Amino acid sequence: MRNLFAFLFRYRGLLVFALLEIASLYLLVRNSTYQRAAFFNSANTYVGQILATRDRIYSYFRLESINQGLVQENAALRQQLYASDLSHRVADSLPVPQDSASRVRLARLSSPDSLLLGLRTLPTRDPDYPLIGARVVNNTLRRVDNYLTLNVGARDGVKTGMGVLSAAGVVGRVKVVSEQFATVTSLLHSKTFVSAKIKRDNTFGSIKWLGDDPTHALLDNIPRQNKLLRGDTIVTSGYNAVFPEGILIGTVDSFVKEPDKNFWTVRVKLAVDFSNITYVYVVNPRLKAERDTLELRAGLRPEAGEERP
Repeated sequence: MRNLFAFLFRYRGLLVFALLEIASLYLLVRNSTYQRAAFFNSANTYVGQILATRDRIYSYFRLESINQGLVQENAALRQQLYASDLSHRVADSLPVPQDSASRVRLARLSSPDSLLLGLRTLPTRDPDYPLIGARVVNNTLRRVDNYLTLNVGARDGVKTGMGVLSAAGVVGRVKVVSEQFATVTSLLHSKTFVSAKIKRDNTFGSIKWLGDDPTHALLDNIPRQNKLLRGDTIVTSGYNAVFPEGILIGTVDSFVKEPDKNFWTVRVKLAVDFSNITYVYVVNPRLKAERDTLELRAGLRPEAGEERP
């Protein structure tokens, strides 16, 4: 302890100088919009490079499991591309699928130039929603506000506000972009709201995360007079141009009527397994800027159930 005090006393001038420098930089970044933007963009770039290097090292030791996942996904995609002899027969009823793999097997692609993303077939050359393939190099699960980092950035055409999808469904929305990387607020984020609807009867609501279970979220604004079924499919509503309409979000796991509320409390099992997500697609809605400008001129503001920036 005596040596520690002697060290601090000996270098007290240098330590005070360092503390003042840190405080000055903090105040500069906090009170200057330009400096704050420059700092976070630079930090995002350097952190992205470190995460990419770390991911390459981890990926080397995970090649077997990654290849196994790719084999399973390729098998499912080939099954969707080549319809069987039973494809033209219509069953009396279809069971409610219990997992995303079952949903993938039940759906069909309309052409080889398309991708099946969360029950919705999107053409790879769709002029309204072009897709940008990306790899997840970092992902958090245990925080209240969780993020993903992707290995694509401004040079690949990624911009702030774009939607992010996986083969299973909705992942999140791009928050910060640097030249080579992008940070995404996932569905597991306290400020992420996704406009949704029940596919069976088109009842609209809003998906938000409660901050505890990474496999479930809450579906808000479903009136109590509406009939709900366990296993109901929840998809994007299309009310916001970020995500195409009909992209899978999850399925109804449970629902209860609160005595002091006019809406159901609906618990939704998310389609995306955020603990095991490697490849995603960034959706570039070309019509979003025009739509936002028109609604801003008209004085419109997000209503309950609509997506928020």
